[in-house]
Amino acid sequence: MPTLLRVKPGSRFRLREMPEVTGVLVKATESRAVVHLDRPVQEVEFVDGEGQSRRFQSRGTRETSFTSAVFVDVIGFEPLANEENDMSKTKTKKTATKAAKVNGAKPRVAKAKSADGKLSCLDAAAKVLASAKEPMTTKALIEAMAEKKLWSSPNGQTPAATLYSAILREITTKGKEARFKKADRGLFAATN
Repeated sequence: MPTLLRVKPGSRFRLREMPEVTGVLVKATESRAVVHLDRPVQEVEFVDGEGQSRRFQSRGTRETSFTSAVFVDVIGFEPLANEENDMSKTKTKKTATKAAKVNGAKPRVAKAKSADGKLSCLDAAAKVLASAKEPMTTKALIEAMAEKKLWSSPNGQTPAATLYSAILREITTKGKEARFKKADRGLFAATN
């Protein structure tokens, strides 16, 4: 009974415990094995916070990792390209902000208004917080922006979560120049 650790990269395998799961081994180390699964689409059902049962198809990434101690049956072999097989090469991304800092240029700043003249969600939140007397949650900010007709979510299901992420991203990337500051857990204030 071989494990993924004992199988040659490029080997097609079937999991011993779940024979319906097949794939190709990319690389195995003592702790993990990187594999390409043949069938990454799964039917998923869950119960949401309101007790509603929901179903969807999960299209997870084709490449995933397993523990290298998983027992498999080898069913074939496919030679791999060298780039896929080399886990020592890590791929890194340079963001525009980091690249600009390295080159001595200023990072690009988003325009305050969109093409149709409306404020962006982040700009509207900054305007609401500037006039607020106390820190606000992103949910309260979304409601206040809609009341003042500064911005409304066209069809987003979680605008408060999106705004939360955008505010944190601005605080992280702009530092002292950010328009927002975190006042407490889940609460933001303007940096006036």
